[in-house]
Amino acid sequence: MRSPVVKKSLVALAALLAAAPLAAQTGDPAGWRNSQPEQPAALLIQNATVWTSGPQGKLENTDVLVQKGKIAAIGKSLAAPAGAVLVDGNGMHLTAGIIDAHSHSAVVGNVNEGSHISTAEVRIADVIDSEASEIYQQLGGGVTTINLLHGSANSIGGQNAVIKMRWGALPQDLLFDKAPQGIKFALGENPKQSNWNVEQRRYPQTRQGVEQSIEERFLAAVDYRRQWKEYNDAGPGKSSRVPPRRDYQLDAIVEILEGKRLVHAHSYRADEILMLLRVAEKHGFKIASLQHILEGYKVADEIAAHGAGASTFSDWWAYKYEVIDAIPWNGAIMWQRDVVVSFNSDDDELARRLNLEAAKAVRYGKVPEEEALKFVTLNPAKQLGIDKWVGSIEVGKDADLALWSGHPMSTYSRCEKTWVDGRKYFDRDADQESRKKVAAERAELIAKIKAQAAKPAAEQKAGEPAKTPTYNQSHGDTFCHSSDHPHSEGQP
Repeated sequence: MRSPVVKKSLVALAALLAAAPLAAQTGDPAGWRNSQPEQPAALLIQNATVWTSGPQGKLENTDVLVQKGKIAAIGKSLAAPAGAVLVDGNGMHLTAGIIDAHSHSAVVGNVNEGSHISTAEVRIADVIDSEASEIYQQLGGGVTTINLLHGSANSIGGQNAVIKMRWGALPQDLLFDKAPQGIKFALGENPKQSNWNVEQRRYPQTRQGVEQSIEERFLAAVDYRRQWKEYNDAGPGKSSRVPPRRDYQLDAIVEILEGKRLVHAHSYRADEILMLLRVAEKHGFKIASLQHILEGYKVADEIAAHGAGASTFSDWWAYKYEVIDAIPWNGAIMWQRDVVVSFNSDDDELARRLNLEAAKAVRYGKVPEEEALKFVTLNPAKQLGIDKWVGSIEVGKDADLALWSGHPMSTYSRCEKTWVDGRKYFDRDADQESRKKVAAERAELIAKIKAQAAKPAAEQKAGEPAKTPTYNQSHGDTFCHSSDHPHSEGQP
């Protein structure tokens, strides 16, 4: 355990480190919650290479005008409205904000509710941490929208949440209100528990059990929907009847059947991919996205015919047995077969470099650069049903933009600025300045801790033996009185 002085100092230091990056931009360093960046009435990014990810393709020496958070005009030598914020994009590249179609960032606690085969009633939206540092870090990689998903412990998992990276806002203000509702499904080793939960086994334990667990829930939902329809259609005497029992889990599955909730399915093997497509077609709906889908190249024509998107890893393999046939050409092959392909992160740290993941589609499969960039911009937007508003630089769309120091898929390029709804949530120059302030404040706090720990023995309470402060290397810049609080107790 740490002394009260150390605890107080560390809490102050942690609060400062969390608030500093945006505080430097907003002028609100004292507030416990960062204020929202200003949304200028007009923003004009001038003379950049603009990768629209839309019909206009890549445009050289082009301006983009933003007004009230929306893209208002794209062209050369655009006139700046009075009072517009001007950004010199000369030598830089502007892209649509990056979209991650598979993320577990900014979620409080475990993302798996592994107690049952179907947990369609639980919601990721209820456990969003809007102050999570990875939001700011991913903004520094040009990411503006992410799809928060439940884990893969269940055949039918929890309800998703699509959020915009409005760092520091309240959790409900991160939600992308226009995004269709979705849900996580999972196939293979994880829901059949090959790699976990060996002490507390539950159905299913086989791949055939995974299929039947999904089918059973859909049959139950069909019956549940019929019961409610009969009740609602009963007419004048309805008030005397007992309504069907409300089931939040089946409510969500009925929404799938009615096309109101999109399915995003964790999958790897070709046989299981085909199985899920057949189950969906049997019940009259489409799979929105097959996540991971490392054997998608084997059944690309079937995926395209169904109309499912494929949100895959760029080049992951060998981390468990069911990915044994994964190849780095997977994304390119599916793209060649007219599947809408995206690359996702499934990882807080990798999400900062999705622009470089897109570049792998050029390296493996020679996907044209503009099409490869769509793997992390327009294509995931299509899979999430939000391409009307984001994913490309087009007039009328949200001003979710990333400005790069060079070619957006070069390892030598950096993200310089990131806007969400025309608000600048990341600025590299401001970030560098804030780091200096944080370093100075940190040094000051550490100096105070050391001074407190080094007080002479005469200041100890009467009759209390002198205590020698010790520096614990394993705990960084933290001091404790080891004689009173031995680390052997297992306390941090």
